[in-house]
Amino acid sequence: MASMHTNATTMYFTNCSSSSSSTARLLHFSTTKLHKFSNSISHFHRQINLHQYRTSNPKFPKSILTHSSSSSSSSSSTVEVKSEASAKVIDGKRVAKDIREEVAVEISKMKNEIGIVPGLAVILVGDRKDSATYVRNKKKACDTVGINSYEVRLAEDSTEEEVLDHISKFNDDPSVHGILVQLPLPSHMNEQNVLNAVCIEKDVDGFHPLNIGRLAMRGREPLFVPCTPKGCIELLHRYEIPVKGKRAVVIGRSNIVGMPAALLLQREDATVSIVHSRTKNPEEITRQADIIISAVGQPNMVRGSWVKPGAVLVDVGINAIEDSESPRGYRLVGDICYEEASKVASAITPVPGGVGPMTIAMLLSNTLLSAKRIHNFR
Repeated sequence: MASMHTNATTMYFTNCSSSSSSTARLLHFSTTKLHKFSNSISHFHRQINLHQYRTSNPKFPKSILTHSSSSSSSSSSTVEVKSEASAKVIDGKRVAKDIREEVAVEISKMKNEIGIVPGLAVILVGDRKDSATYVRNKKKACDTVGINSYEVRLAEDSTEEEVLDHISKFNDDPSVHGILVQLPLPSHMNEQNVLNAVCIEKDVDGFHPLNIGRLAMRGREPLFVPCTPKGCIELLHRYEIPVKGKRAVVIGRSNIVGMPAALLLQREDATVSIVHSRTKNPEEITRQADIIISAVGQPNMVRGSWVKPGAVLVDVGINAIEDSESPRGYRLVGDICYEEASKVASAITPVPGGVGPMTIAMLLSNTLLSAKRIHNFR
C-alpha cells in the first residue's frame, strides 16, 4: 500500500472486467465454503507489477483452474449489489493538490521569515524504469512546491558501501532535511542496513525501525509516518469519515504499507484486523469491516461479496493488466474489484487517482515537517 495455502477448499479470484482475452488465476485461501461467482465473470489478465512495495509483500500463489459455467448461484452470505455504482468516489488527486498548495504556502513563509528552503535527497540505484519514474515524479512535485531536490543515481552493480557513503554525506548536509532511498535495491544489497543508515531526523519515508517502533507504542510519537499509510488516513480525515470505534481490516502486512496502516488505524481507536497470507476465511473477516485498506498487489482480489454494505474502501494496489483496447496495451486496476465493490460500499478510492497521488503529497509534507523541526520553525 503486499500465499495462502492450507488443506481447506480454494477460492476463485477473477478479473471483473469484461475482457475475453484473459488468463485464469487462482489464489489458495483457507475457507470453509467454496464461494461461487456468477458465470458471467471472466478470468484474470496477466499481471504486470508496477509498484515498489510489492517486493516486500507476501506473494499469493497462483495456478490455473477452469471455472464451471454452471456456477450461477452465490453463497448465502454473499451481498446482493445494486446494478449501478452508489459509492462516493474519494478523489486522491484533488486532496493531494490541496496538500501541495498548503505545503507551498508554508515553504514560502519559511523562506521569507528565516531564509530556509527544505531539501530532499533521493538515491536511486539501478535502471528500473518504474523506480526512475517514481523519482522523476518526486522531483517534479518538489519543484512545484519549492523544495530543493538532490539526486544521486548509481549503477546497478554499485556497492552497498557506495550507497552508505552517499547517505552519510546527506546526513551531514544541513541543506538536506529529508533522505529517501528508492526501493527496491539490487539483490546484493542489504536493504535493512541501508535504511537504518538514514539519520532518523531525516527519515521522511518513515522506515527507520525507531520511527516504526514509536508508531507501535502508545504514548510515543514517531518523527515521521510512512507516506502511503499516512496518505490513506489523511484521505479518511479529509472526507470526514469517522474511524474511532469502527471495525477496520487491513489486507496485507508489509513493513511499508500494511503493518503501519494497521498501527495508524489503531491509534485512531479503530478495532483492527489484519488479513494476510495465512488468514483463514478472509472474505468473512473483511465482510465485517466498516473500513478496508487493501495493499497486497493482486488485481481485483477483493470482490463485491467481500464488502459489508456501506463500508469505506481504500485501495492501495496499483496493478497493470493486459488490455488490447488501450493504446498502452494495459490498464491500471487496484486490489479491489471497483465495478463490484462500488455498488456495495459507501465510499471508495479509484485506481488510478486515489492513494497514489497521496503518497508523494505526504512525502512533501514530511520533508517540510523535518525542515521545520530541525530549524525550530512554527
